[in-house]
Amino acid sequence: MENLAVSREEWLIARKALLEREGEEIGLRDEINGMRLKMPRFKIEKDYTFDTGAGRKRLSDLFDGRSQLLIYHFMYGPDWGDACLRCSFVADHINGGIVHLNNHDVTWTAVSRAPLNKIEAYKNRMGWTFPWVSSFGTEFNHDFNVSFTPEEMATGSVSYNYGMVPSGRVSDEMSGLSSFFKDTDGAIYHTYSAYQRSLESLGSALMALDRAPLGRNETSSLSFVRRHDEYAAQ
Repeated sequence: MENLAVSREEWLIARKALLEREGEEIGLRDEINGMRLKMPRFKIEKDYTFDTGAGRKRLSDLFDGRSQLLIYHFMYGPDWGDACLRCSFVADHINGGIVHLNNHDVTWTAVSRAPLNKIEAYKNRMGWTFPWVSSFGTEFNHDFNVSFTPEEMATGSVSYNYGMVPSGRVSDEMSGLSSFFKDTDGAIYHTYSAYQRSLESLGSALMALDRAPLGRNETSSLSFVRRHDEYAAQ
C-alpha cells in the first residue's frame, strides 16, 4: 500500500482541496435531483396484476393508499435457487427505512418473476418485512426491460439501461428501480427508472465504505458482499 503519511498541516491542505470538490459533488447531486423532479411522465395503460400474500392485486393496489410508488425490480427468476445477492444487499438497507418512506406518502414494493411461495420463503429467511410481490406469468418485467426471454438472449443483445447491451454481459433477470405516481382520478404514471450503478446510492453501506480508509477494497464490483446470513460461514 502506498505510504500516504504526512504532517497534520499537509493533511489539512489536502482535506480542504477535497472539501471543495465534495461541495461540487453535492451541488451536482442537487441539480440532478431537481432534474428528476421535472421529468415528464407517461400514463400506464396496461392493467398489470401481481400475486401477493393478500391475493391477486393490480398495480393501483400496490400504492397501498399513497400517491407514490417505488418498485424495486428484484432479480429472482422462477427457476433460481436464491434471489440475487446484490439485490439482497440493497434490500437490507431499505427494510428499516420503510416506515420513513410510508410516512412521506411513498410505498416501496419489490417485484420479481419468481413464484410467490419462493419469494416468501426467501423473505422469511432474510427477516425482511417490506412488501414483495410476484409478477410471474405477466409482461411487467419484460415491459420494464429487466427480464429477457431465451429468444431475446439468443439474439446477442438485449435492451437494458436505455441501450442495447450484449447478452453475455447481462442475466435473464436484471435489477432496476421504477417510480410511479397516481393522481386523484386514479390514473397511474411512470415517472422514472434507473438501472446498474444508478442504484448504488440505495446501499448506504457503500457510501460509508467510500469514506473508510481503504474504501470498498473490492477486486470487482461488490465482490465483498455476501447475504447477511452468510458472513459467519466465511
